Amino acid sequence: MNVRRRHISAVALTAVAALGFGTLTACSSDAAAGDTGKFDVVASFYPMAFLAERIGGEHVHVTSLTQPGQEPHDLEISARQTAQLEESDAALYLKGLQPSVDEAIGQSPIATKIDAAELTALEEHGTEAGHGEEHGDEHAHEDEHGHDHDHEGGDPHIWLDPVKYAEVAEGVGKAFQKADPDHAADYRKNTASLVKDLKALDGKFRTGLANRDTDVFVTTHAAFGYLAERYGLTEEAISGLDPDTEPSGARVKELQQIAEEDGVTTVFYETLVSDKTAKTLAGDTGLRTDVLDPVEGITDHSRGEDYFQVMEANLTALRTALGAR
Repeated sequence: MNVRRRHISAVALTAVAALGFGTLTACSSDAAAGDTGKFDVVASFYPMAFLAERIGGEHVHVTSLTQPGQEPHDLEISARQTAQLEESDAALYLKGLQPSVDEAIGQSPIATKIDAAELTALEEHGTEAGHGEEHGDEHAHEDEHGHDHDHEGGDPHIWLDPVKYAEVAEGVGKAFQKADPDHAADYRKNTASLVKDLKALDGKFRTGLANRDTDVFVTTHAAFGYLAERYGLTEEAISGLDPDTEPSGARVKELQQIAEEDGVTTVFYETLVSDKTAKTLAGDTGLRTDVLDPVEGITDHSRGEDYFQVMEANLTALRTALGAR
């Protein structure tokens, strides 16, 4: 049974009646939050849902607010999802990435609210990581709706650094233990197993990128600042932290110069965002294109079926692009 029962508001009941009450992603079973007999967790998007599933194991029922293939930055919360939050035992999210999620969870009466951004130190990573002030900071991190995707000035893409993701995992494990003490021992065990796997992944990146021809890689979306910093790389992004931001002509010209000076071979794009800008830049500079996946969601186009498989595919792509031996 649910760890904690509560009554649904009249608004939520209306939303349920009008829209139906099903799960939202393939990562959850067909039972709706509130009647699963398990610890019900609503996760904001895939990296949070993955943590909840690995840590919760058989004791949790996880649904994600972001559907597979949906760009997380673009998510707008529906009435059905608001109702689902009210019936859940916990919400796991990353404040600063999805403004509509932040607002919905902030207004929800749910007792256990786990903000992954508070479980590790956020840092600032701009569009022009690594090349300092000479490249300017003309790239705002707001989309056309005025949404600011930073978390108090910090880059939210912490899951792309296995070390930081492990820190978040440990915090989520402790939160689950506190909220559902009957299964605390299993949550503790599962957390330790996940952290061990993440440390092993960190080791693969350190070894795999140790000997390389260049430190610089070019992406369409400035999602890889933490990964770059962890392994001594320099990310040069066409756009800012928001993948929908259009680059200026000056920025494109600048990237062409950087590619020539730093021996860049590849322009990376991602599976959930158009590759048009990457291919245009690559065509103008004679570079190739490849996928570097920010693992914001798993789809049929992903190079793997879960976080670890996609991250290892990213490592393979980076090794090729950077001339690692």
